[in-house]
Amino acid sequence: MASATSFVSITDLTQRLRWLWLVNAAVMPWVLLVGIIPAELTGNIAWLAIGYPLFYIGVPLLDRLLGQDPNNHSEEDVPALEADPYFKQALLFALVGSITAWCAGIYYAAWADLSWIGLFALSIACMGFGGGLINLGHEMGHKRGRSDRIGASIALGVALLPHFNVEHNRGHHRAIATPDDHASSRLGESFYRFVLREQPLTWLRGFRLEKERLNRKGQSFWSRDNEILPGVVIGVAFVSAVGLLFGLKIMAFVLFASWLGHLNLSLANYIEHYGLLRGKDASGRYEPPRPQHSWNQNALVSNLFTFQLQRHSDHHAHPSRSYQCLRHFEDVPQLPWGYYEMFLLAYIPPLWFKVMDERVLQWAGGDLEKTNLHAPARSRYEAKVKALGLA
Repeated sequence: MASATSFVSITDLTQRLRWLWLVNAAVMPWVLLVGIIPAELTGNIAWLAIGYPLFYIGVPLLDRLLGQDPNNHSEEDVPALEADPYFKQALLFALVGSITAWCAGIYYAAWADLSWIGLFALSIACMGFGGGLINLGHEMGHKRGRSDRIGASIALGVALLPHFNVEHNRGHHRAIATPDDHASSRLGESFYRFVLREQPLTWLRGFRLEKERLNRKGQSFWSRDNEILPGVVIGVAFVSAVGLLFGLKIMAFVLFASWLGHLNLSLANYIEHYGLLRGKDASGRYEPPRPQHSWNQNALVSNLFTFQLQRHSDHHAHPSRSYQCLRHFEDVPQLPWGYYEMFLLAYIPPLWFKVMDERVLQWAGGDLEKTNLHAPARSRYEAKVKALGLA
């Protein structure tokens, strides 16, 4: 079993670090819109996209400057952390702030009467709203409380990804690090090839899983018990309201920016299990998901912005565990840098393969049968194994 190293006590966490979650919730969504100020002052609409590089370049720089997250509590601290209402309140505050900022961005797009090029620039920055809302919906969707479920439906409905929690909880979490999982990337599979597989198949799997669950209960897909439909209703109402208030042009902007937000989810899925494979027991069944079946990272700033999503090994070992309780494991596969930096790397497949392939092969001891391999790339990786001296 993977082990975690304890750096600070729960008292230190409570007194020194907890306020950062509210700062994150209050500030992060509005940073995406900061480009509006220089765009209005200079008349140069290219400034509208600046929220994107601020995150995807600024956060990695801060990660390099501030290093690793010092908070790594013990297992004994978990019950007290779970019982503290502050952390749930921070999530709800982030949800309200994200939706408010996204609506402000939409209003500005209509008020400024932006050209299509201006809308494209603004959508680059606003893709962060979709990614942030999906992450909040993911965190709340792992809980069973009524308020959590409602919050998850709102977040995913506004993000236009209503099926996500059904697909993620009942599909991805059961099939991670296997060739059967559409949301686990394979060794030698580029991000762009992965997206073409992951996005349509995860949508189909989410709706299929919910239809099968309802059928087992003798209910139709349109039953009130359908866990996807609330998000569908919220999403349709949101987009329709935008269209009625601001017209088809702004509605198209919202749809495009939302899809870019979905790409943030695809990036996270791509990096979180790349090339890792669960073993099989004597009966041919895959072993249960363990911490070593996820890539882990512990960079301080990107951990803060993602509500500790980077501590992914503990998340898959304990899916219902809240973000503040996730621990950093050292003896599991480690990403070299935080998520935002890895996202940029994934956009450039040759650089991604150069950085990550050797790590996968070293973890598997050079045995390709212990990797989740993109089959057409087998000969290339057989040569890599020999070149690395792992054969």
